Amino acid sequence: MILYLHGFRSSPSSFKAQRLAARLRTLGLEDAWVCPQLPASPAETIALCHQLIEQHQATTPEQPLVVVGSSLGGYYAAHLAEHYRAPAVLLNPVVHAARDLRKHVGSHTLFHSDEPFHFLEQYVAELEALAEQPPKDPQRYYLLACTGDEVLNWHEMADHYAGSQGKIIQGSDHGISDFAEYEDDILAFILEKLRTTTLP
Repeated sequence: MILYLHGFRSSPSSFKAQRLAARLRTLGLEDAWVCPQLPASPAETIALCHQLIEQHQATTPEQPLVVVGSSLGGYYAAHLAEHYRAPAVLLNPVVHAARDLRKHVGSHTLFHSDEPFHFLEQYVAELEALAEQPPKDPQRYYLLACTGDEVLNWHEMADHYAGSQGKIIQGSDHGISDFAEYEDDILAFILEKLRTTTLP
């Protein structure tokens, strides 16, 4: 199972999600790809992810879990990766979500539609409850952090996930607009983990 978690106010229609989904289809892995629309509530998001993972474990126990997360989805992905001891790909991940998302409390719309998106004050506490220490086994992680990220501090990503696989990209941006240049390395990491990882 390859569980992709999009970022704040994003959706399964995001550029990176669509790129990875297309590449996995060419490899015959479309049945392994799961990319849900995430609720605004962090607690509901994690509950949904647990439900999806447990359904997968029940129906396809031989297929390992790999979690991929972008921005806020990277924060969720790290939490799930620690819980399930699963490998994870993190794309410009949020490290201090409660601090960074507090200023976004209020009403918004989604990036890929006009659908309303309400981020409530209580969600900040839900984010705080999901905080993780730096991973004890950073080699289970593949980090892409961009020095040109205009939203998040790449130094925090690099410090929190020190010792992980992946790379620090000089320049680029929060959305990783040059993502196509790094797809092959990300897919190689995912495919290797699908071959060698077993679920607890």
